[in-house]
Amino acid sequence: MLILRSSPASPFGRKVKIAARVLGLDDRIEIVKTDTTAADDPIRTVNPLGKIPALELEDGTTLFDSRVIVDYLDHLAGGGRLIPAEPKARFAALRLQALADGLMDAALLTVYEGRFRDEAMRSQTWLALQAGKIDRALAALEAEPPSRAVDVGAIAVACALGYLDLRFQGTWRATHPRLAAWLADFEKAVPAYDATRPH
Repeated sequence: MLILRSSPASPFGRKVKIAARVLGLDDRIEIVKTDTTAADDPIRTVNPLGKIPALELEDGTTLFDSRVIVDYLDHLAGGGRLIPAEPKARFAALRLQALADGLMDAALLTVYEGRFRDEAMRSQTWLALQAGKIDRALAALEAEPPSRAVDVGAIAVACALGYLDLRFQGTWRATHPRLAAWLADFEKAVPAYDATRPH
């Protein structure tokens, strides 16, 4: 049995969970709720960075981060299913994943600034920098929403938008109608999206 260490709200963990379900591997993975802020949580032993998601393999090896884990799961499922083999499609999917991952990083850093830093110490310059990344990523995705292909790029975009819904009350939707429509279509086509929704 593979062990996935994650938390329900993690968009990166959700990306792995969706990938596993789409690939039909979810019954081979035990999900262990992880608290990265707890000094005694095993995550610090299995991943020296103390970050999630981390996937423990049956031979004791641990894989991280989400990009590596999804690549491994795709390989385990026979390859070429979420990460296309054909070069043009492959790098388009990986590029889209990088954009979505960057959006998630900026959103997480914004949340962490409010959660872990005293109000008097919060940097408006830092928050504005992250907001700019989010705004530009959303503008790029609105101008060219992902295709209907269910690949690693599309999954990453869906998870990024889901995280904005969770932590930022979905305020992106009003100004990005094409992207909101794309997400609605993705949600219908990929039941794993709803099944992995954090509560």
